[in-house]
Amino acid sequence: MSIKFITSTRRQFLAGSAALGAASITGLRPAFAAVDWKKHAGTTIEVNLIKSPRGDILQKYQKEFEDLTGIKVNAEQTPEQQQRQKAVIELTSGKPSFDVIHISYHVQKRQFEKAGWLADLTPFMKDPSLTEASLTESDFAQAGLDFAKDKNGRFGGLPFSVDYWIIYWNKELFAAKGVEFPKTFEELVAAAEKLTDKDAGTYGFVARGMKNANTPVWASFMLGYGKSTVKDGKLETDSPESIEAAKLYQRLMTKSAPPGVTGFNWAECQSSFLQGKVGMWMDGIGFAPPLEDPKKSRVVGKVGYGVMPKGPGAQAAPTFGDGIGVTEGSSKKEAAYLYCQWAISKEMGARLLQSGSGVPFRNSVLNDPEILKGVTMPAEWASVLSESAKVSQLCLPVIVPVTEFRDVMGVALTNVIGGADPAAEMKRATEEFRPILERSEA
Repeated sequence: MSIKFITSTRRQFLAGSAALGAASITGLRPAFAAVDWKKHAGTTIEVNLIKSPRGDILQKYQKEFEDLTGIKVNAEQTPEQQQRQKAVIELTSGKPSFDVIHISYHVQKRQFEKAGWLADLTPFMKDPSLTEASLTESDFAQAGLDFAKDKNGRFGGLPFSVDYWIIYWNKELFAAKGVEFPKTFEELVAAAEKLTDKDAGTYGFVARGMKNANTPVWASFMLGYGKSTVKDGKLETDSPESIEAAKLYQRLMTKSAPPGVTGFNWAECQSSFLQGKVGMWMDGIGFAPPLEDPKKSRVVGKVGYGVMPKGPGAQAAPTFGDGIGVTEGSSKKEAAYLYCQWAISKEMGARLLQSGSGVPFRNSVLNDPEILKGVTMPAEWASVLSESAKVSQLCLPVIVPVTEFRDVMGVALTNVIGGADPAAEMKRATEEFRPILERSEA
């Protein structure tokens, strides 16, 4: 029996059946009943979300939180790059306009920790009147704990969703050209070029080409060459492996990608794949739902989901993660924490997973057979999720100036797509960024 969600009432939620059915979650009745959800009724909180499938899920079910708690939520989604800029400006002022912030750990973790912008949630998590009993450290995957906790073991946010990068592929286009799904980088290039027919308007590969957004694509390829971008505080971005990754990126994006790809972020890549004119799209597993939506997609039933191919040095599923936290400058920290707890609850995690919008960090969601029965995405999607977890590696460096890193390397990659020499560009960008990294670590 698959899980069907129903509209929650406070009584149902407290009974542990708000969305998942009494059979699928055990132990929630006493846990949720112990929390004083109405403690801050009448409060209004401001929530700053990243525009993403995760943000969509939170806004879609926001009224349930408001009914449960009596807390009014004003939530706004902003595209990720603008959201990060807005966050830095407001948090630096010490008086942000928002109480809750959606965090891209792979970009913002070190920066937020060093600046002290997030409230320590550890005391709230230990308070049984604020935290339901099943919300424990042991229920989070290790990657989530690594992202959420600082070097002193304090929680500067709650782990929300992990995102593995995969290859989406069009089975119809592959079959028409007699191409098999690539298992290696070499096969990836060959497949992309065989699938490309520019006269027919068909292209073999698409990935982010826009400055800053393009850096994770190249960094993902670096993992396949057995290198990370920064190791032990030292840049490896001008290493032979880095240059080979840049050459691979250049070849794919110039020989097999649609025109105008230097202006593509994930949304443009997704749109081109939805039209059925692209053979492969490389990006996060959480962007899958529209591909299976007949109202949005021309490729319903034709989409394949594949683990990142193996590079010369390793097979690695590039891994990113986000969380949700309370700002240190908020005067409504407890109310904001209740929202964060609801956002990463088992109920909301099930919705995230079942819709294909993301992958919760909570083991109790991923290991619940009843929740897994309700996953609406194809079985192949769930299989790739499981296989990617086995070869997961963090993609971007956990450093303070990661936005500047993405900008500097992103310019180099844009130049590479334009025909510049990959070795010269990676060496130039590395020299430009090195003093920025050294100052940040001082």
